[in-house]
Amino acid sequence: MIDYKNIITIEPGKRSGKPCIRGMRISVSDILGWMASGMTVQDIVSDFDELTEEDIYAALSFAADRENRVYKIAI
Repeated sequence: MIDYKNIITIEPGKRSGKPCIRGMRISVSDILGWMASGMTVQDIVSDFDELTEEDIYAALSFAADRENRVYKIAI
């Protein structure tokens, strides 16, 4: 899993504190939504020049890590 700690940022005044990519206004949930709708990593990187493949994989790693933590708390 990629180390997302230097890529995913959380700022209270930006996107209501949602986790975003490198301080931009593109959130982890944006990326997950695009992928859920069928976009590939290459599609996203092509549509958003400011994003890199590493950004996309960081968002996926962040989401997986958060899901694992929520699951562990629930059981």
